[in-house]
Amino acid sequence: MKASPPSSEPRSHGSIVFVVDDDASIRQALSNLFRSAGIAVETFASTAEFLLHPKSDGARCLVLDVRLQGASGLEFQRQLVDAHVNIPIIFITGHGDIEMSVKAMKAGAVDFLAKPFREQDLLDAVSAALQTDIKRREVEQLSCDLQAHYQTLTAREKEVMALAVKGLMNKQIAGQMNLSEVTVKIHRGHAMKKMHAKSFADLVRMAEALGDV
Repeated sequence: MKASPPSSEPRSHGSIVFVVDDDASIRQALSNLFRSAGIAVETFASTAEFLLHPKSDGARCLVLDVRLQGASGLEFQRQLVDAHVNIPIIFITGHGDIEMSVKAMKAGAVDFLAKPFREQDLLDAVSAALQTDIKRREVEQLSCDLQAHYQTLTAREKEVMALAVKGLMNKQIAGQMNLSEVTVKIHRGHAMKKMHAKSFADLVRMAEALGDV
């Protein structure tokens, strides 16, 4: 029976699932499964082979066998975490136990599936993992955009923004910066426009997201 696709369609985001398993038959079976569900997939026989693959621009997740030749899947997960490589991981194993699954989940794994597992369970786990990565990328992009907007502000505009979001009135800011109130209003307006803030409350939220501005 042909597997049904995940409930959340990842193809529009250029999503891809990577499979690392040293069993060629498993790699082929998983490749067929994901392709039948309309999910782009790349398979690898080892973690070393996976690391040589060019990085994906779209959302991605990793289906990783726990037992591999050389470093185990759990050891590879730790290496990725230590290297600050953000990729949702779904473990599959024919030799799993509760302790192993707890360790994997604590380290950030999305799911831990023991063989034999239902095809739909794996598809659902992959769909959830891809959506997680899509959301993470969106948050990171928003943060990058926010930083880029902030860097377009002049030193005076940054200073006025910092004082304004602390609750100071234009008159107070003018006195503290030894400027006219009109000049403060101009700098504040420029800051709002450059930050793409729709309201002052929006500007406050942006300042909080930026941290100590």
